[in-house]
Amino acid sequence: MADNKKAKKLLVLGTASDVGKSIMVTGLCRILSRKYKVAPFKAQNMSLNSWITKDGKEIGIAQAIQAKAAGVEPTAEMNPVLLKPKGDRTSQVIVMGEPYADKSAGNYYDSIEEMHEVLRGALERLESEYDLIVMEGAGGAAEINLYDRDIVNVGTARITEAPIILVGDIESGGVFASLYGTKALLPEDISRNLKGFVINKFRGDPAILEPGLKQLEDLTGVPVLGVLPYYNLKIPSEDSMAIRKKKKIGAGDEQLNDVDIAVIRLPRISNFTDFEPLERIAHVRYVDLDDHLGNPDCVIIPGTKNTVSDLLDLKESGMDAQIRKLKGRAAIFGICGGYQMLGKVIHDSGIENGEEADYEGLGLLDIETTFGEYKKRTIQVQKEIIADGPIFKNIKGDEIWGYEIHMGDTKTPRTVFGDDGSIDESGTVVGTYLHGLFENENIRHALMIYLAEKKGVEYHPEAVTTEEEAYDELAEVVESCLDMNKIYEIIEAQ
Repeated sequence: MADNKKAKKLLVLGTASDVGKSIMVTGLCRILSRKYKVAPFKAQNMSLNSWITKDGKEIGIAQAIQAKAAGVEPTAEMNPVLLKPKGDRTSQVIVMGEPYADKSAGNYYDSIEEMHEVLRGALERLESEYDLIVMEGAGGAAEINLYDRDIVNVGTARITEAPIILVGDIESGGVFASLYGTKALLPEDISRNLKGFVINKFRGDPAILEPGLKQLEDLTGVPVLGVLPYYNLKIPSEDSMAIRKKKKIGAGDEQLNDVDIAVIRLPRISNFTDFEPLERIAHVRYVDLDDHLGNPDCVIIPGTKNTVSDLLDLKESGMDAQIRKLKGRAAIFGICGGYQMLGKVIHDSGIENGEEADYEGLGLLDIETTFGEYKKRTIQVQKEIIADGPIFKNIKGDEIWGYEIHMGDTKTPRTVFGDDGSIDESGTVVGTYLHGLFENENIRHALMIYLAEKKGVEYHPEAVTTEEEAYDELAEVVESCLDMNKIYEIIEAQ
């Protein structure tokens, strides 16, 4: 357990975005938690997907996953700065779990010294409680144009003087050059703390790489700690890199149920991890606004970082008309911002779109939403299913769990989950503020049973991999492929 000694640290950096830093940290948190009390940490995260802690703070979903893998409760200290891109080069800045401001990149960097102090304070609080802090960088570590204002790679490395592991992605090509080049470009005070390389996403026999691994070690003096295989993850995606790769999930997989679910890929989509549980049991399509929607069995309008702007884009593209035509033929769900769009009107005082105005919604639910103040509701909740209708009739009275992250207040005459959400008279158009809805097994099964019966196909319930099993499976892969004895030596040498 933690004592008065300074907590040990380990920093995982990457040669680029989406090389596997988050997954590496998640696996290490699971493995190392057997010996240490471990906390994850990422000074600054830019992500479309966020999580609400028990005390109502908003952090990047990756740090919540890493904390759970370590067997500890996620807190705001684990991700003190979260940037949520809103488009037009602007991001909402979340500091210690609370909305701070909407800022452009240039304006954000003007306050970077203040952010340095925030992360120092967060680290101090984590050090007082944990034995080991496993830290994650962002993007590529050798962004030489950002060294003077970086807090997450070079900044974290300098503040902590932590030993560093550098991860490269072989699937993208050029992994040896990217590892070598990153080390060469890192400032000397950071480079000397680089203790190991890891190669990720390899498809094939690692023995083929041996000559290259030996040359890399000879050239840099840094050992290769292991080669991780390409791995089918069973934990939520972290950021925008993942949504770019989503087009149709499950195509050609005969083990999936023959149900077609279309998720509208809004330009400012957020928390698309809401739908990943459905990807295990149905054919899920992510449909761009200029695509033909077709005839899905279910269409979902997801959350968004700007409801009004995405509603206007939805209308301009004609996707709103495509969705309306499906009423009575398909189940229609709106989550968070998607829920607000399903209503009759949105009253914006100017906090969403910059000026006071009313915007007509899709008119599929009898609701009105008002954006009256720059105030976000962030809370974990448990609710009772109170709705009738063909989807929820067999689970009415059940409890579900979820979390809310939204601005705006919605009035409805007919709720779905306790005091939340709305449902139409047919029971097939549903809106809710609850993120994580489809993580509830009873909700997934009720929806799939309804969709399968309506389509006349069989529904085969999924063989559920629990969250704990998913973490253990990932840890087994990481532990079997990395030189964990060397990693323990690196940690203990501090």
